[in-house]
Amino acid sequence: MSVDPPFRSDIVGSFLRPESVKLARADYELGLLDADQLRVIENAAIVDVLGRQRDSGLRAVTDGELRRAWWHYDFFDGLDGVSVVDSDHGIQFTGVSTANKVLRVSDRIGFSSTHPFLAHYSYLHENAPAGLLPKMTIPSPTVLHFRLDADAVTTTAYVDHEDAFDDLAAAYRDAVRAFYDAGCRYLQFDDTAWAYLCSEVELEKAAARGIRTEGLAERYAELINASLAGKPSDMVVTTHVCRGNFRSTWISSGGYEPIAEQLLANTDYDGYFLEYDSERAGGFEPLRFLPHGAKTVVLGLITSKSGELEDVDAIKRRIEEATEFAPLEQLALSPQCGFASTEEGNLLTEEQQWAKVREVVAIAEDVWG
Repeated sequence: MSVDPPFRSDIVGSFLRPESVKLARADYELGLLDADQLRVIENAAIVDVLGRQRDSGLRAVTDGELRRAWWHYDFFDGLDGVSVVDSDHGIQFTGVSTANKVLRVSDRIGFSSTHPFLAHYSYLHENAPAGLLPKMTIPSPTVLHFRLDADAVTTTAYVDHEDAFDDLAAAYRDAVRAFYDAGCRYLQFDDTAWAYLCSEVELEKAAARGIRTEGLAERYAELINASLAGKPSDMVVTTHVCRGNFRSTWISSGGYEPIAEQLLANTDYDGYFLEYDSERAGGFEPLRFLPHGAKTVVLGLITSKSGELEDVDAIKRRIEEATEFAPLEQLALSPQCGFASTEEGNLLTEEQQWAKVREVVAIAEDVWG
């Protein structure tokens, strides 16, 4: 089995919110609990989810993102100059929409030492089971740009949306350093933008929001690399590419071919969690762009959108198919996405969730030894 992350059996990050957290957050919104009381309940749930990950055989553990309402907005809302505001629309998934929230950029973007995710990581770090590696997940800087409405930037500090790229990259460099200083050695940038660049439908929507889609993959690669510049050599930073994950629904379709070379060969990530649980992800041919060497592609072959377990032999055959385009030693296995990218969660039970995780671990042990 691999010594450094990503591990042969790994996870994207989020887990279903337990009932205790759901009730506590509802009471908090009603003013029946204060922030300290809510934190105590979240802390207990996080300790429990860490133990469940250990018992499932994982070598990297997260806090399940149990403190978050959104996988991305919670982090962005903590950046200087950025806020999440009410709107007349949310994010449209297949047959369902999220709550009506959007991003606003009202001042220069920055990352400060008071960002709440640093405290979240510290609790994870302090409570991770012995011998296991705590993994922190945050949204990619590309997501902030791609999710901006045409009127989202209200400050005169930026001429247009892409004019914020330098400040955005600087904010992420500060974030990477801050998490490193807090003890983090395994950080993940979660990203939907790259998947949307594979979808003509989403590209048309982006153009309608005023985004310059021509050459955007190249500019996103530059943004990512500027964000990772100066990353400590003993810190692993991966990315997860997602086509949408809200209450077991999705947004985009399209294989990785349009962006594979830019993403796999031209970004400075150490690993790539790629969704491969449905035909919407296309074939494995784009893996040919993975440089030979230390980088790893984690195959998301186990769906997190339903509770039914996959056929083990079928998953092993798919891993073998992937080796036609990338060497087995540069591959790994995970669920296709998190189990609860938002607090609503996907449509499966907690026991089904953990059965999925155990299946990932068991298959990886059989394939890689």
